[in-house]
Amino acid sequence: MDVTLTQLRYFSEAAARLSMTAAAERLNVAQSAVSSAVAQLEKHIGSQLFIRQRSKGLVLTQAGELFLRDANSVLAHMEEVVENAKGDQSSVSGTVRLVCFTTLAPFHIPDLVSRLQDTHPKLRLEVLEADAAGCSQALLEGRADLALSYDLGIPPTVLASPVNSVRPYVALPAEHRLAGKQEIDLRQLADEPFILLDMPHSKELMLSILHEAGVQPEIRFQSASYETVRTFVAHAHGYSILHQRPAHQLTYDGSSIATVQISNEVPSLRTVLARLRTQRPTARMRVVAQAIRAQIAERQGTGPAETKP
Repeated sequence: MDVTLTQLRYFSEAAARLSMTAAAERLNVAQSAVSSAVAQLEKHIGSQLFIRQRSKGLVLTQAGELFLRDANSVLAHMEEVVENAKGDQSSVSGTVRLVCFTTLAPFHIPDLVSRLQDTHPKLRLEVLEADAAGCSQALLEGRADLALSYDLGIPPTVLASPVNSVRPYVALPAEHRLAGKQEIDLRQLADEPFILLDMPHSKELMLSILHEAGVQPEIRFQSASYETVRTFVAHAHGYSILHQRPAHQLTYDGSSIATVQISNEVPSLRTVLARLRTQRPTARMRVVAQAIRAQIAERQGTGPAETKP
């Protein structure tokens, strides 16, 4: 067939950005080169890969979505062939696209970038942020190679490997009557207003925890912003249930919250590294996965991290 790796790469970049122009800028080529490559692919395949919308950019067709997964697998395999031929894993270079659950990003991404710059200076990490559904969708649409997310709503076509597990806690105003307790039963908060982290899957998880404890929450405020929820709590507008713990108890505006363990039986939430089941993990992906596992292991004091992506 007359399909080339260059055509596949240009198509993959256009699909990741849903824009011929953005793909051309990323590839440092003319926009016409990307458009021509995609047009030639469509001619060879005999199917339309994109719907072109002047005001909204590109939309992948069903054929385009299926072709993208296979194209990315071919590109990943060729990259691995070249990397294996080089032999020296310390010289890993290129780009890895990582999508990260929004509330996990500030805890992991800046430090991860620093680690990779020190150990693999030729490796570039591109980061997207999304909710749980958005993380899976970025993998399925070929916009990301790896996802660092919670184990929430992951489809069967995505392979997820656990890297951490965290138990939820109660966030309270610093002056709350229960703020100094080691742990509390959620029923002790039954009559108090609740501040809900309103993100897909996270929302349902928090509400199910309360319902299992026999609490019907009075939702006073809700926000998709982790920090906004903490600030509402700090200003005594209610309590919340969260998972990630910052290194300090201050909010953006300088107010304080208290964190208290939950005595009820509540499920821990797993943090996972995920990729498409059909995708071959490249050396670059393995390096990023290993760095994430090492980062988490060091924070937990659990020793060396596993190397599998």
